[in-house]
Amino acid sequence: MTGVPTGVIAATGLLGGYAVARWTKKRPLGGVALAAAGVVAAKGWRQKAGNATAAALSGAYVVAFVGSHPLAKKIGAWPSVGAVAGGLAAASWAVVDRRQG
Repeated sequence: MTGVPTGVIAATGLLGGYAVARWTKKRPLGGVALAAAGVVAAKGWRQKAGNATAAALSGAYVVAFVGSHPLAKKIGAWPSVGAVAGGLAAASWAVVDRRQG
């Protein structure tokens, strides 16, 4: 694994997946970006903190993605994606990344 914090990878996946889908107008392509970053983040979570933590944070990644959709109806798409990406990055930092220093 690289020295990139897993929270950064996960947040980049959420933001990047949305950006790719929006700018290419191809939602499946955004899904590929989202999934690829999710796999990389999950691998990092597993290596750094074990299977249970990886499963919990992977679940949070999916919940963040799904939850960004109804939130976007209230606050807008980019603010929603930014909020869930920031929340997931903070959770990853609190549970995994802060212990790796």
